[in-house]
Amino acid sequence: MDFDHITRPLTYDEAKAEAERIIARAYSSETPGVRHIPTSFRDDTPLPAYGDTPPVHQDDKRIVPAWAAGIAVASIGVGAGITGIGVGAWLVLQGLASVTLYGVLMVTLPLAGFAMVATAIGGAVNKARNAVTNNVYESPVIQNTQINNTSNQRGMFSRTRNDIR
Repeated sequence: MDFDHITRPLTYDEAKAEAERIIARAYSSETPGVRHIPTSFRDDTPLPAYGDTPPVHQDDKRIVPAWAAGIAVASIGVGAGITGIGVGAWLVLQGLASVTLYGVLMVTLPLAGFAMVATAIGGAVNKARNAVTNNVYESPVIQNTQINNTSNQRGMFSRTRNDIR
């Protein structure tokens, strides 16, 4: 195959002759009314195992907005957190599914013991804080009791107010 016309530019005379040839062929009466133009091309030539040209570094020039990166990081964090919560719930439910009476007693026994000790300590502290006081009054005691009673009844609602002093 001759690829000479691809590798070098055409001279002015060659370009003019090629353009005239293309125009004459396009407007000749021999061409059918509908031009058939290929819409795809497949190169079936086998690829070489290795080539002469080394690979070229292609810089990554994608630009990600800061808000998009933040949402991505947040979604990863939320997903990891939800996964942890789901695993914890699964473990708790697995444990609850295999509950026996002895297991419940073994779990609650230390809690009941702790509650009993806390109650005993609280009772001892309360008794220690209560001081014994003897109030002796040596003067006469006068008791005045005055009762004011006010009642208002109107329709189906009524109000009674008692002031005791």
